[in-house]
Amino acid sequence: MAVYTEVSEGEAAALLHALNLGELTALRGIEGGIENTNYFVTSTAGEWVLTLFERLTHAQLPFYLHLMKHLAQHGVPVPDPQAKPEGARVPSGEDDLLHTVCGKPAALVNRLHGKSELNPGTAHCTAVGAMLARAHLATRDFDRRQPNLRGLAWWNETVPAVLPHLDEAQAALIRGELAYQNHVAASSAYAALPRGAVHADLFRDNVMFAGTPEQPELTGFFDFYFAGVDSWLFDLAVTLNDWAIDVPSGATDEARARALLDAYQAVRPLTDAERRLLPAMQRAGALRFWVSRLWDYHLPRTARLLTPHDPRHFERVLRQRVAAPPSLT
Repeated sequence: MAVYTEVSEGEAAALLHALNLGELTALRGIEGGIENTNYFVTSTAGEWVLTLFERLTHAQLPFYLHLMKHLAQHGVPVPDPQAKPEGARVPSGEDDLLHTVCGKPAALVNRLHGKSELNPGTAHCTAVGAMLARAHLATRDFDRRQPNLRGLAWWNETVPAVLPHLDEAQAALIRGELAYQNHVAASSAYAALPRGAVHADLFRDNVMFAGTPEQPELTGFFDFYFAGVDSWLFDLAVTLNDWAIDVPSGATDEARARALLDAYQAVRPLTDAERRLLPAMQRAGALRFWVSRLWDYHLPRTARLLTPHDPRHFERVLRQRVAAPPSLT
């Protein structure tokens, strides 16, 4: 989350008025993240988050917004996109959940309560694992389809662009891993993986908690704008790679990994194919975020409040996954 497009109080107030959500009382840009423009919006009717989409198009966005609405309707705590009033005119390119602000596609969602836990314990990982499995099961009857736009095809396109910024050892690692992931994706075991809509970016800063460290209450998953249809195992692997590692080294934290995976499987047990391919998918998750962080670090866009993530973190995670594949299943 960052600020690329300046939103005036008048523009924010106009959106609130169109959605029958009261009068604007406060508007504040949100620092952090890299993809979209985000503001906290307070009105006489509640607290909201306004997102203007800087890369995604009006045509792409209904998938994300309707996925969030679908999950909310199935009891998964996520930001609920606010719809136009029944009978309201829907301008060209929009739908009931998708709006336009400052010429950009936009969404307004309710603001979750609680805060992110950047130093999670096993109790946090247990809550995340169980809720992630619930979210996956809830998407079984979600009928919209859109590929994971930061999946294998994007890695194949983007690695050549970042290679000039790598040293010889890094270049060898990224080329080798990309070849390995193309090999895995062509296998019959990969084809057998259960698939559906996935979050694909469920890091510590995209989950909210209330309660205490010993008894945390998971109050929401958010930032679904990397979501797409992919294997549920890839989504689980991305989550494990952030919630269950030692940050300085990138090594697996066995206790947190076990807590998250056991809680997930208590809701949705893994198939045999998923058990075999979990180490490969954890490598895939590390590659995906190393590539994207290299892209954002070396080929950045200009944005107020933007601080790019250090790509070396996921290089370390990938090296750990290659050298010492986790044995969690």
